[in-house]
Amino acid sequence: MNLKKTLTSEDWIRAAFRALTHGGPGAIRVEAIARELKVSKGSFYWHFKDVASLQSEMLEHWQLAATEAIIENVNRSGVRPSEQLHLLILLATSTRHEPYGGVLAEAAIRDWGRYNKLASDTVKAVDEKRLIYTKDLFLSCGHSERRATQNANLLYGALIGLEGLAYQQLINLREDMLYLLELILSTD
Repeated sequence: MNLKKTLTSEDWIRAAFRALTHGGPGAIRVEAIARELKVSKGSFYWHFKDVASLQSEMLEHWQLAATEAIIENVNRSGVRPSEQLHLLILLATSTRHEPYGGVLAEAAIRDWGRYNKLASDTVKAVDEKRLIYTKDLFLSCGHSERRATQNANLLYGALIGLEGLAYQQLINLREDMLYLLELILSTD
């Protein structure tokens, strides 16, 4: 029996992120991704008009899955703000990025934003949303406006920077981020 592989648009998006992570923006090509997925290019055109529409959906997907969904999970937890910060770190350092190219997927998106206006605008919007959300959690912990902003900046900046060290297997990202959070919370 000949079983045809039926792909969803999310399968293509994941594969496109893997291509981006491993080869940069130029690697987001229909033929190469179809080859990785072991399907014809026709499958791509069933889901997307062209590469630009795939790229747009990739960025929208990233914004929803890596920011909106995490915030929603933290908000639904019903725990105190300090525990919400802890949960935020757990979710941000989970293996959620593995199907999308691994720990460097976000770095690849940021790099893409250096060359592409839509990617740049999306990265900026995501960064702003994440920083505001994290700041609001620190405010809810009783931190002053200034200190909440600084703590959010430090925590988020550390996450972005430490992902590269985690990729090199020089650190344990989750452990180090939780340690940094504990240091921040203990100084205020």
